[in-house]
Amino acid sequence: MFISVFDIFKHGIGPSSSHTMGPMVAAARFLDALRGGAERIPGADRLSAVEVTLHGSLAFTGKGHATDRAVILGLMGQRPEDMDPDAAEAILAQVAQDRRLTPDGLPQLRFDPARDLVFDYGPPLPMHANGLVFRARDQRGNPYLTETYYSVGGGFVLTAQELEAERAGADAPLTARKSEAGHPHPFGSAAEMLRMARRSGLSIAAMKRENEVAAGHADLDAGLDGIAAAMHACIDRGLAQEGELPGGLRVRRRAHALHEALERERHSNRQTPHVANEWMSLYAIAVNEENAAGGRVVTAPTNGAAGTGPAVLRYWRDHMHDVTDAGARDYLLTAAAIGGIIKTNASISGAEVGCQGEVGSASAMAAAGLCAVLGGTPEQVENAAEIALEHHLGMTCDPAAGLVQVPCIERNAMGAIKAVSAAALALRGDGAHIMPLDNCIQVMLETGRDMSDKYKETSTGGIAVNLPEC
Repeated sequence: MFISVFDIFKHGIGPSSSHTMGPMVAAARFLDALRGGAERIPGADRLSAVEVTLHGSLAFTGKGHATDRAVILGLMGQRPEDMDPDAAEAILAQVAQDRRLTPDGLPQLRFDPARDLVFDYGPPLPMHANGLVFRARDQRGNPYLTETYYSVGGGFVLTAQELEAERAGADAPLTARKSEAGHPHPFGSAAEMLRMARRSGLSIAAMKRENEVAAGHADLDAGLDGIAAAMHACIDRGLAQEGELPGGLRVRRRAHALHEALERERHSNRQTPHVANEWMSLYAIAVNEENAAGGRVVTAPTNGAAGTGPAVLRYWRDHMHDVTDAGARDYLLTAAAIGGIIKTNASISGAEVGCQGEVGSASAMAAAGLCAVLGGTPEQVENAAEIALEHHLGMTCDPAAGLVQVPCIERNAMGAIKAVSAAALALRGDGAHIMPLDNCIQVMLETGRDMSDKYKETSTGGIAVNLPEC
């Protein structure tokens, strides 16, 4: 499976890629199946109604992650990459009032959100913690079409059949599958990436670029510039906003006040020695406050970890020397190469492996990207990614009230700081180190499998149950 830079970095909306974007995409895919004449259940009459059931983590934290809202919006034809967040409330209110869905290309469908959208708090579906089942019924109430989808992290959505096929094909060497697809540098692991870099004499970014072009992304630079611009725009929006975040925790937005304080100190010669960390934290907090408010973000590789990579990119752009557009593209390509390896060989889903798979992966990607643009060799880049990931191992996903706020927002700030520190440490070495990145990724996967479900985006343990009620 080729994971493009545009798969890792996707335009979308908050607060969650797996619990908001993924379910919205799943709903849109179900509509497409209905429009495309998917084979209905034998004996079914005219299409008339839709029902949805959320399972596993989607049920436990679905309210806080706006999963129910996302499903309804998706069933009304909205998609995360182009929907207007400001239009959401009117659409949701109309559905609640009419108890009807009106998607383009289909008849009006009965749908009562209070009755037909079910949170199932029983055992999760067998293939992944984030499962949801769509059922269409005919005018007599008989089954018309049923489809199961899994939101596997980062906005990626697979049907049960697709996920089964993907797992069945996992035994075939990824390198061979990529070679058959025509990728000039078909690395499926960090070790293969380094071997191919040595053999070709190319950087990780250059190899990733050639793979993207071979996969058909002819307008690569324009797409990369669009991603970078969207990241910076998200930071700028976050810096301008004030007030409280939605959801009931009454978390105050801090980015605006922090920015004003840092700007005042910048011009007063009163900066602290650790001011670099404060700027990185500011940029990450700005993004994740926007995400928590349901604003437009870029998955990096997920929404819950959307602030880490952009914060490091912004820090490099605004606070370092020799900054170029080409460098920003190399940052994104390098980060995406690392993110693709992690997703292929482990997971980027908090519901599957905890926050180590989200902020941990984001920090590793950012560390690799920064190391690359600062002149690091492929070996140093791999080392930077490993250092950052290693020191997020075991991190739980335990959001208070199921909201992507506490501890998620500050975790992105810490992930950015760790990324820069990891890149700096790697650049002081020659790339040689004890723990290979591939082994660290395997440890992350095994740790996630061993982790209690209480700490994998269910809000039934950790911080989620130890935050005092005020």
